[in-house]
Amino acid sequence: MEKEYLTILLHLGLAVLAGGLIGLERTYHGRPAGFRTHTLVCTASSLLMLVTVYQWQLLPNAPLETMRVDPTRMAQGIMTGIGFLGAGVIMKEGLTVRGLTTAASIWITAAIGILLGIGFYFPAIVTTLVTLGTLSLFRWIEAIMPAQYYARLQVRFKRQETPAEPELREMIMQHGFSVANLSYQLGDEGKIFEYQMTIRAKGKDSYRRLAEKLTALEKVLEFHIYPTGD
Repeated sequence: MEKEYLTILLHLGLAVLAGGLIGLERTYHGRPAGFRTHTLVCTASSLLMLVTVYQWQLLPNAPLETMRVDPTRMAQGIMTGIGFLGAGVIMKEGLTVRGLTTAASIWITAAIGILLGIGFYFPAIVTTLVTLGTLSLFRWIEAIMPAQYYARLQVRFKRQETPAEPELREMIMQHGFSVANLSYQLGDEGKIFEYQMTIRAKGKDSYRRLAEKLTALEKVLEFHIYPTGD
């Protein structure tokens, strides 16, 4: 029995360690689901899988036909439940969706917990290292490789002071952006005219320059720049 207790402690201890390491990376980058969340997810997944591994010891005198907890069905239930938690960290800001990477990290943390719960140590350790590498190393690769940066721009003018579309396009393109999906909206009982568009640039600094330009224009009543990405 003492050996079984030690084995259970090993399963749960590794789950705490794996979840904590992944959670520390998320906490370091200021994500809402961080150290404690990932640790609890991984530990809970491991604990639930231990129920299936040690189901015969839980009720030793129970009839055989009553002890049929299928490990695969337990795993499916865990992953289904994690879907609700993952959805909770996905946030929509305007037309931008954030939190997808954190949701994915919670999902794979649950999978690691399942592997540790059944004692499948080697793939669990490899997956933990791969996850940490993906969250940290891939971030560095994304930072150094050439990329296009997209954002959603909304800018509002008084109706009688609204610049022509070619004029607005030219001003935006002077700051290194290309414009696509341009749309128009008339609001506030016809007093306000709004342009909405997707803009793209090769550097994030272009956002700052464009914001400074729009701020300096007196005819601009309001503007919003929503960068896309996680």
